[in-house]
Amino acid sequence: MASSTGRKPKMVVFDLDYTLWPFWVDTHVDPPFQKRKSGEVVDRHGRHVKHFPEVPKILQRLKSEGFIIAVASRTACTKEANSLIALFDWDKYFTYKEIYPGCKITHFNKFKSASGLPFEDMLFFDDEYRNIRDLSKVGVTCYYVDEDIGVTEKVIAEGFQQFADGIKAAR
Repeated sequence: MASSTGRKPKMVVFDLDYTLWPFWVDTHVDPPFQKRKSGEVVDRHGRHVKHFPEVPKILQRLKSEGFIIAVASRTACTKEANSLIALFDWDKYFTYKEIYPGCKITHFNKFKSASGLPFEDMLFFDDEYRNIRDLSKVGVTCYYVDEDIGVTEKVIAEGFQQFADGIKAAR
């Protein structure tokens, strides 16, 4: 749950691999993906492709609370990542998606340009320290996500508290 006191971000940005889902889309699953009648998303071999359990409710809540939500991913598998986002029915939550290889500062410069928001109004959740290091230097508040756990309500609460406390990057 978001911090009820203190400063809050205007934009909340998520990485994908090992942040919203527990795999690398370019190596651990085998596209194309499809959704079965049961709602289960599977890969080419019929293996169940899952996201971290709390993610859909978190995205829904953040959107309902008026936060701008975005995705920043370095994967080269842009089509596959977008396919999973669509099959998980998450497109309705993301105002911005920047999914392609390269330094995430490029992704965030596009968010800044498209939204008109400064980096200081953005909170980013990622499992890679290199991204956290790069983005915290330009003013984005970055929260390190444990790749074994992914995004949870506790992670979101801690990230919002870190933002309120003005700490750009914490371990």
